[in-house]
Amino acid sequence: MSPTPSNAVLIRGGTVVHADREERADVLCVDGRIAAVGPDVAGEAPAGAETLDASGQYVLPGGIDPHTHMQLPFMGTVTMDDFFTGTAAGLAGGTTSIIDFVIPDPQEPMMEAYRKWRGWAEKSASDYGFHVAVTWWSEQVRADMGTLVQEEGVNSFKHFMAYKNAIMCDDETLVNSFRRALELGAMPTVHAENGELVYLLQQEVAKMGITGPEGHPLARPPMVEAEAANRAIAIADVLGVPIYVVHVSCAEAAEAIARARGQRVFGEVLAGHLLIDDSVYRDPDFATAAAHVMSPPFRPRSGGHQEALWRGLQSGQLHTTATDHCTFCAAQKSMGRDNFAKIPNGTGGVEERMAAIWDGGVNTGRLTPSEFVAITSTNAAKLFNIYPRKGFVGTGADADLVLWDPQGTKTFSAKTQHSKGDFNIFEGRTVRGIPSHTVSQGRVVFANGDLRAEPGRGRYVKRPAFGPQFQAVQKRAQELAPTAVAR
Repeated sequence: MSPTPSNAVLIRGGTVVHADREERADVLCVDGRIAAVGPDVAGEAPAGAETLDASGQYVLPGGIDPHTHMQLPFMGTVTMDDFFTGTAAGLAGGTTSIIDFVIPDPQEPMMEAYRKWRGWAEKSASDYGFHVAVTWWSEQVRADMGTLVQEEGVNSFKHFMAYKNAIMCDDETLVNSFRRALELGAMPTVHAENGELVYLLQQEVAKMGITGPEGHPLARPPMVEAEAANRAIAIADVLGVPIYVVHVSCAEAAEAIARARGQRVFGEVLAGHLLIDDSVYRDPDFATAAAHVMSPPFRPRSGGHQEALWRGLQSGQLHTTATDHCTFCAAQKSMGRDNFAKIPNGTGGVEERMAAIWDGGVNTGRLTPSEFVAITSTNAAKLFNIYPRKGFVGTGADADLVLWDPQGTKTFSAKTQHSKGDFNIFEGRTVRGIPSHTVSQGRVVFANGDLRAEPGRGRYVKRPAFGPQFQAVQKRAQELAPTAVAR
């Protein structure tokens, strides 16, 4: 039976960009999947198929943001964007899939937290998945990790090395959880900041009489991040498990990843850390400075941190880009007016990520279009085991696509963004290279400024456990260090 016209989209005349090459090709989408890619597939299109003219444009796989926090309860409040408004904003920027986080409270059953987050996410406008945080350890947590991997399609677990007296993991928890992840074919991920040092430095900075947002980066200097990154990488090395370091922000942490030759260590970079420096914390307006408070903080331009991150992406030693989208309004940020340590941590960016990185990367010659595709989509799909369903423009893949106008321009502003947040960290930045259309599940959901997102259209995407390569790694680790692994 032929599909109805609404189930078919034909994209004609564009240049398809893969992570390894470009080709002039048309793309036919039928029933939510890519049915054909080639120089002329118009003859295969069903009668009445919607046609998009991509002349002069690129056709890219839909963006994957592997690090977002929608509807997150955090630091005594809840983020402004829920799973609908946040994913809708993502669609407007060319991001068709997110991987968010389930974060159990200490002692909260892991499966209970997971079911709660799954319920919140049912309103998503785009496809989504979850990393699940390990915030405490017990035999029940160990068992729940097995259930999540084997039944729920979770293949990554988050570990906060920061946030003392809240959700911080100690080394014992890291070791237990990393070992369990390896057994299951899942990948540990870490927020690398030494929580003990941060806690100490926050008190020391406050004793100096610094209570405003300018104290935030002082309490979280680069070496605090570098120490934690090195420690997590060392633990992973001893146990023989791959590891994914989220929001790498400084040259020292990037260098730790680069040094781990022969070890499976993967690094993620946020769009904000590539383009914004720590001068924002010294803005005389409290609301503006506080709006930029996130962890790790934006780094000094003089330290070569941004250059190190760009070079890491260029060389392949850093692998993905994300946003850590976590929006709080001015009223919420004002909770820390008299104590920077109480400012809710988080900024937005899910809508701006791809255009900001294209403008800062491709337009400057730092990245090729194929490298851009790799770091905004394909690498995340591969690392979290959903490739080639996602991150790929090819027959059988999900019809998640972006028509990218390299000459189109846009000025970022909180006044025009689709996020519910009241601040934009890229405010006033004009970029060249923007999405003209976004296709999600074979449907046009954004067209030249017209956002057509619908709550509940997004699907939960299961991510299979990793296979024989993990077993081989584990066996080799046991051969090399049986005492350490068995302890």
